[in-house]
Amino acid sequence: MIPLSIAVRRPGLKARLVLVSAAVILLTGGGWLGACLSFGGDPALFGMALLVYGLGMRHGLDADHIAAIDNVTRKLMQEGARPVAVGFFFALGHSALVVLVAAAVGATAGSLELFRSVQVVGGYLGTGVSALFLLTMALLNILVFRSVYQAYRRLRAGGTSDEGELDRLLGGRGLLARLLRPLFGLISRSWHMAPLGVLFGLGFDTATEIAMFGLSAAQAVNGLPLATILVFPVLFAAGMLLVDTADGLLMLGAYRWATARPGRRLRYNMGVTLLSALLAGFIGGTEMLGLIGGHLGLEGGVWSLLGLLKDGSDRLGVLIVVLFAVAWAVAHGLHRSRTASTVLKGDA
Repeated sequence: MIPLSIAVRRPGLKARLVLVSAAVILLTGGGWLGACLSFGGDPALFGMALLVYGLGMRHGLDADHIAAIDNVTRKLMQEGARPVAVGFFFALGHSALVVLVAAAVGATAGSLELFRSVQVVGGYLGTGVSALFLLTMALLNILVFRSVYQAYRRLRAGGTSDEGELDRLLGGRGLLARLLRPLFGLISRSWHMAPLGVLFGLGFDTATEIAMFGLSAAQAVNGLPLATILVFPVLFAAGMLLVDTADGLLMLGAYRWATARPGRRLRYNMGVTLLSALLAGFIGGTEMLGLIGGHLGLEGGVWSLLGLLKDGSDRLGVLIVVLFAVAWAVAHGLHRSRTASTVLKGDA
């Protein structure tokens, strides 16, 4: 008889990577197969399909997507997990909502007042959830950074830091973490990001989403069948899934390298924790201020700047990915330099 612990054993890292990659490929292939079958004889509609796919990729780079995926990936890594699908499930939850709303828009394109009402309510709810989540992550990361810095100073002074202590510090199990455990305890597996993705997507307020919904509505008004219209949100979802999944895997690779040795683990996490806190606080703060300013009808000055930041959210997302990649490259370069220096001293 096969032991239960073996029978329910989770797939290995490589197997999960293959499964996630296959899911992205199947969804993308299915979307483009539908586009070819539906729009193959109409260059204008096929061009719209290409545009929608690009809009989905661009939406996947929104700053709140990147910040949420990066923070949760690092959190799960510090808890001993190897989360290959954080970005995938976040985008999947977000995409499910997008497809459902696009179907509703296509079915009721003659009267979009219902969608506009949902957009207003969802805008406040989605932006509020996003802002609160990111601000909470920023606060937690600041306290974790303080603890990690103290551990790093002890290590530099000749002390020791065992794996248990590092896990305790990097897991943020301090007073605030205990207070926030009910919130963060909800995200202990990659698939737990799916409902968070749904909540993040309630705003329907980014230019990319509005453009995709607008295209769906316009084609419905022109008499395109609903089943054909759904090709657009599926392609939008495929583009977003590709980018967000890739971001999660990029962060996983960087954190796996960083956790190989205690000293390297402390240095890298110290820098990345501070960077995560600053970025999450900045993005969450601008979202919250924008929500307040929009509700009160505030204009000019700093409120106009907040609007510009919101419109450039995808570019900010690219900047975040670049910053984390640069942080890993610098840490990797410094490590190689120190290793080479140690070898040369040993040969002298």
